[in-house]
Formats: sequence, structure tokens, C-alpha cells
Amino acid sequence: MRQHLYRYLMVTLGCVLMGIAINAFYMPNKLISGGIGGVSVILYYLIGLPMGITSLLLNIPLFVAAYKFMDRSYIVSALYGMLVFSVSLDAFHFLAEKAPYVHDPMLACIAGGVIYGIGAAMMYRVGGSSGGTDIIGAIINKHYSISIGTTGFMFNIILMFIGVFYFGLEAVLYTLLAFFVMFKTCNAFTDGFDYKKNIIIISEHYEEIGNGIIEVIGRGVTYLYAEGAYTHQQRKVLLVVAKLTQVAKIKQIVRDIDPGCFMIIQDANDVFGKGFTSKPSAHKKNKKIFCTVDTLKQKS
Repeated sequence: MRQHLYRYLMVTLGCVLMGIAINAFYMPNKLISGGIGGVSVILYYLIGLPMGITSLLLNIPLFVAAYKFMDRSYIVSALYGMLVFSVSLDAFHFLAEKAPYVHDPMLACIAGGVIYGIGAAMMYRVGGSSGGTDIIGAIINKHYSISIGTTGFMFNIILMFIGVFYFGLEAVLYTLLAFFVMFKTCNAFTDGFDYKKNIIIISEHYEEIGNGIIEVIGRGVTYLYAEGAYTHQQRKVLLVVAKLTQVAKIKQIVRDIDPGCFMIIQDANDVFGKGFTSKPSAHKKNKKIFCTVDTLKQKS
């Protein structure tokens, strides 16, 4: 029950932030939104249709597709998000009728993009959706592992080409800037700011380096059995997944033990598992980073 309540709370807050971003920053500066909400905004500009009701009607065929390709829990969550988002578009429309809060269009793009991106990320992190192109993105993400933000960004590019004919090139260029800010913000908040690194270490002193990382940093180390293609020499390769703040400490340990070792550091977007998320014990946290080879040999 707590998980369900938390999920719907995050979806609600996300939809509210998206509705505020559109009404408070996009519309007063004659910017175009994205997705089905963007189509609703365009129709509002052209013929004055209420954005919320238009969004509801345009979502009907997309929910038919979701019923065929997605599970029931996602459909229920998407339906809830779509309703809240549609209500938010009309409920916060009074913000669009006032004078622009930000008169500089570029600042409005940045502010609106950040707020909209945070709201979208709040939904994506709990598997929620506001309907619209999120449904298409979720279906593509399920089968092809392409992020929902990327799919939405591509749809918005197509929408912008259509918008050029009605609103001019300048308004569309400002909107593209807002989309880019939203896209980067959404991906950053969806993946989180606690970045991880995948580290591969090849060294003759693999055991000492492994012990140093385990005892000093508190990170787990995995031995991979490898063979040199030229020498056919059997050796162990160290695999470590660490937080970004721990990379410098690991590099320092490796250099102290084996300055000539071969080390590869790569980005790791998603890391799951108890072994990584568990915190090191208190006595390991208090150990000093500057360890010598002799000290590590004595401990081993």
C-alpha cells in the first residue's frame, strides 16, 4: 500500500509541475509544449479548444495501444496520470492569463524546461505516465530499451516542424531550447545524480589492490579470469563498481601499489544489488586512504 501511495503521489506532483510549467512559462511567452499536451496547446492557440479536454480526447487511441502491449498496472497508472495532467492543464490556466512572470523568452525556456523535466522524471522514476506520447515511449522502452525521454524528444522534433508553419521559426527555436533543457533535466533526475563507474584493473598485484579497495574504500571486488592473447598468460582481472566520489581514492590505491597497471574506467548507468547498495562498516570508513604496499601485504 505504501508503494502504491508513493507512486500515485509522485505521479500527481509530476503532473502538477508539468501543468504549471506549461501555463506559467510556455504559454505567456507563446511557446509550444511537447507531446499530446503540445498538440492541445497548438489547438488552443488556433481555435481556442480547452487544453485539458483536448488532451483527454487525443489520448483515447493511445490507451487502446497500451491495453494491447502494456500490463494492467501501467495502464491504470497511465490513466490516472493522464487525468491529473489534463486537470492540471486547465486548473493552472489562470497562470497563463496573467502577465509573463519571466519576460525573457530564453529564461522562460530554461525555467519551464527544468520544471517540466523534473515533473516528468518524478513520474518515470516510479514507472508512471501522463499518457500521450509517454505511452508510445513506454512501449518502445519495454521492447527496445530506448529511454522514454528520447522517444518524446523525437516526437517533439516532428511537432516543431509542424509548428513552424503556424507560429514562425523564432517561436519554434525557443521551444526547441526548452525541449532540450527538459530532455537533459528529465534524464538526469531519472537516472539520478549518484553516478557510478565500472572499473577494470589489470595488474600483477591484483590481490593487494583488491584487498586495498575492499578494506579502505569498502567496495566489493570481483576476480575475472582472463588470458593474454599474445603471451597466453593466465591472470586475474579486477572488476569494481564504485561511486563517482570513490574513483579518485581507488586510483590512488592502484597507483601506490602498481603505478604501471592497466585500468579502464567506464560509466555505469544502472547498478542493482545488495552487495553494491549496502554501506561499509564504521571501522572501514575511518581507515586512511594512504596505504602502502607493505601495509596491505601484512594484512593479507
